[in-house]
Amino acid sequence: MFVRVKTKGPYRYLQIVENHREGKRTVQRVLATLGRADELAESGGVDVLLKSLGRFATQVRVIQGYEAGRLEAGALRHIGPDLVFGHLWKELGLDMALNRLLMDRGFEFPVERAVYLTVLHRLFESGSDRAGERWRRDVRVDGSDGLKLHHLYRAMAWLGEALEASEQQGATPFVLRTTKDLVEERLFARRQDLFSSLDLVFFDTTSIYFEGEGGQTIGW
Repeated sequence: MFVRVKTKGPYRYLQIVENHREGKRTVQRVLATLGRADELAESGGVDVLLKSLGRFATQVRVIQGYEAGRLEAGALRHIGPDLVFGHLWKELGLDMALNRLLMDRGFEFPVERAVYLTVLHRLFESGSDRAGERWRRDVRVDGSDGLKLHHLYRAMAWLGEALEASEQQGATPFVLRTTKDLVEERLFARRQDLFSSLDLVFFDTTSIYFEGEGGQTIGW
């Protein structure tokens, strides 16, 4: 059954019609004429009929309840960020590089997942680790359900942890080599070939500043 509009002169009438077969033909049979479309719209007759029929239609009742504000979403989580960048994360080998460095450490939480969460957050929104922990509540990130804010802090501390003196070769006079340097070096080694060379390095200077004599020239 369905509703058909029947035009008669200047007026349009709403009819409830059903299809049925007569031999090899399908013909329409009018079950009821509801009235003029303009009068039904003005009086709200169509809305009354739909609400009356809606009592017997589960999906319509749910939609009406939501539109009336009687239903609230239990949870809304975005899956796109993790689906896209999770694939890139593994393709680049970041998960393997981090987990190999973590093999001899006794962390009781998945550090690699904590690092991934902070990276994913910064790709979509600027903000601190605290903001990232709040952001995670609305985003599905594989393996991050048990992570708390202090886990993100500890993961960042591990990345900034200074290496042993025997691994400080190549350190600059301004900063020691840290775990982060090992991650970068392993990623470079994973993708290099016989002809790879390192000619140029890009780095973020957003939070870099200089104090004392010499800053005027070092900053250029």
